[in-house]
Amino acid sequence: MTRLFVSDLHLGAASPAAIDQFLQFLGEHASRAEALYILGDLFEFWVGDDDRSSAAQRVCAGLAALTGGGVPCFVLHGNRDFLLGPGFAARSGCRLLPDPVVAELEGERVLLTHGDALCTDDHPYQELRSLVRDAAWQRRFLALPLAHRELLADQARAGSRAHTARTVPTIMDVNAAAVARAFRAARAQRMIHGHTHRPGVHDGEVDGEPAQRIVLGAWYEQGSCLREERGTFELQELPR
Repeated sequence: MTRLFVSDLHLGAASPAAIDQFLQFLGEHASRAEALYILGDLFEFWVGDDDRSSAAQRVCAGLAALTGGGVPCFVLHGNRDFLLGPGFAARSGCRLLPDPVVAELEGERVLLTHGDALCTDDHPYQELRSLVRDAAWQRRFLALPLAHRELLADQARAGSRAHTARTVPTIMDVNAAAVARAFRAARAQRMIHGHTHRPGVHDGEVDGEPAQRIVLGAWYEQGSCLREERGTFELQELPR
């Protein structure tokens, strides 16, 4: 059976074509898979499980149809949807996993992570990440009215775009030492992540042992997924 991995779909009201493609992907590809793994940033932003926007409703309904049909879907938090919670899980039928997590695939330990924690050279982002992942900060944020949270999310996205525009691209990519530490901690020789929007397969070594890092693509212009079958991994583009 096939396992599918996607990341960085960034679905929302501003991307109806991406939502359409994702729902088609669920029906035509994921419905025949053994499992679907979403490694963060399913949504462009998620300000709480009380989000009842039409975009959120469509995505959750599509996932509920998938999981209701017997295909498990596992979701990691991304840097845009780190507030996904039990309400989302109940609406979609998905299971939220910790980041990072080790999955046993065909007897192999494979490290799954969104990938943002590996970008340690981007110090301002890592400081922000530590803040918003704090449980007390999240409780205070979720206590705000929904409209206020949405406004703050809009401001945060504008700030993120400005930060990206003025930051050297290599600083926002993964740090080699952080990658090596992650491989060692997981006792794995294969890692799958997203976040950087730079799809590719990177073969290297850690402590003299082979180590492969597979980076998933974003869904801004077209779909992207990783297909695993019988221990063989293949990155695929999904034209829109």
